[in-house]
Amino acid sequence: MSRCLILNVTNEPLGVVSSRRAVTLVLTDRIDVVAVAGERWRHATGSVVVPTVGRVRSYVRLPHRSTVPLSRRAVMVRDQGRCQYCGDRADSVDHVVPKSRGGAHTWENVVAACRPCNTRKSDRPLSSTGLTLRTRPRPPAHRIWTWLSVGSVPDDWRPYVEPVMPADVAA
Repeated sequence: MSRCLILNVTNEPLGVVSSRRAVTLVLTDRIDVVAVAGERWRHATGSVVVPTVGRVRSYVRLPHRSTVPLSRRAVMVRDQGRCQYCGDRADSVDHVVPKSRGGAHTWENVVAACRPCNTRKSDRPLSSTGLTLRTRPRPPAHRIWTWLSVGSVPDDWRPYVEPVMPADVAA
């Protein structure tokens, strides 16, 4: 199923919804169609275009979210699926300072790791294992995470998302 980029009145991206949800928003007069892919869906009293970009009709004030929620999937996306100790394909996450030794479950303490490195490190401090971190873990920027989670960016979204995306994510 295709997706629809939802814009605020200010043309700032709010999020992405399924085509089905976008059609519902059009039929209930909650969004205006900005761009379409040419597809039309029929309903009981006629048909409606399926939007690929829609704009809400009244301004949506979003609460400020200072950090991206921490999850296994988010850590894997941030670390590009690579072990932060050896660079191989990661299949687990590891606490740099083990939780059993007072380490927190925060972005700065959790990294992607391959099974051999995770087993080698176990619940010991990093300094006693001979392993080193390839990059210092930190929280991802909220907007970058949003676009990484969407995956590829369709051409008709580019005028709205490229101003808020770094060049390496937009490509």
